[in-house]
Amino acid sequence: MKVKRIGMLTSGGDCQALNAAMRGVVKTLAHSGQKVEIYGFIDGYKGLIYGDFRMLTGSDFSGILTKGGTILGSSRTPFKTITEPDENGLDKVDAMKQNYYKLRLDCLVVLGGNGSHKTANLLSEEGLNIVTLPKTIDNDLWGTDMTFGFQSAVDIATAAIDCIHTTAASHGRVFIVEVMGHKVGWLTLNAGMAGGADIILLPEIPYDIDKVVDKIEEREKAGSKFTIIAVAEGAISKEKAAMSKKDRKKADEKSKYPSVSYEIADQILEKTGREVRVTVPGHTQRGGSPCPYDRVFATRLGAEAGELILKNEYGFMVGYRNREIVKVPLDEVAGKLKYLDPDATIIKEAKLTGICFGD
Repeated sequence: MKVKRIGMLTSGGDCQALNAAMRGVVKTLAHSGQKVEIYGFIDGYKGLIYGDFRMLTGSDFSGILTKGGTILGSSRTPFKTITEPDENGLDKVDAMKQNYYKLRLDCLVVLGGNGSHKTANLLSEEGLNIVTLPKTIDNDLWGTDMTFGFQSAVDIATAAIDCIHTTAASHGRVFIVEVMGHKVGWLTLNAGMAGGADIILLPEIPYDIDKVVDKIEEREKAGSKFTIIAVAEGAISKEKAAMSKKDRKKADEKSKYPSVSYEIADQILEKTGREVRVTVPGHTQRGGSPCPYDRVFATRLGAEAGELILKNEYGFMVGYRNREIVKVPLDEVAGKLKYLDPDATIIKEAKLTGICFGD
């Protein structure tokens, strides 16, 4: 029986269930009776570029279902510079191809988000056999309804909002909880709704600070002395949204605030005199053990990836659509973000319960 030689790498920001997904791939291949050799590239595409890898055995995948992070390490290798030589003049794309061929790999499994999928698609177009798995706490990958890591991050961000409720109520303060998400608001929306936030500010829905203040004052008149605001780190005011990208970048560079949440806090203080506190859970949202949902979901995706490899079906991302695991052509995924539609039914339903989006 021919030995299948499989390369694996985890690229971009880490998240929960990367290990669970890799384990799903390997256990599926092993359970099939197929003889396999697994080569793990260290720190993402860097390992593939510079030939930094190690052979993995079954023991490497034992006991990692519940382990956060990634046993292979990860790093960001921006797609916009992937075709540029490194500081020593090395052609990075050619180096990745050469290392793939030197190891006589039958397939490379890439676990990554948006940027990682752009590079994966490039390698696929260059003739390498690629299968990918959708990881990101942002849930912003095109072609899949869900990414692994997302639900775990929702749980952590929700827990942060839950904890803020008691101190906000005790002191009668306005509290802002800043949730990860530069370009999309899936994480902030879900955590905000689950945590009972009164105001949710998202990148896709530019906010009017006066509408935010109106909501705070409306709650105060109704007898609520505190207000919880869930703010995506990429939330944007209507004024900034109307600017060109160039002007917006200049404004951000001149800003005295470490993030948008602190700017919003100052504006609320100025307009209402209310005491405002900002909490930033930060990287805790992508750390720790994966939640049970992500363990199951990542295992399912990994199993289907293993099945594709056994069938020699390459050039696909294993995704999730309409409650079914599906294979999505890489060229359909690469370079596209799955934004939250401001007219989505979930936004409408949130508004029906009184949640303000600042619009």
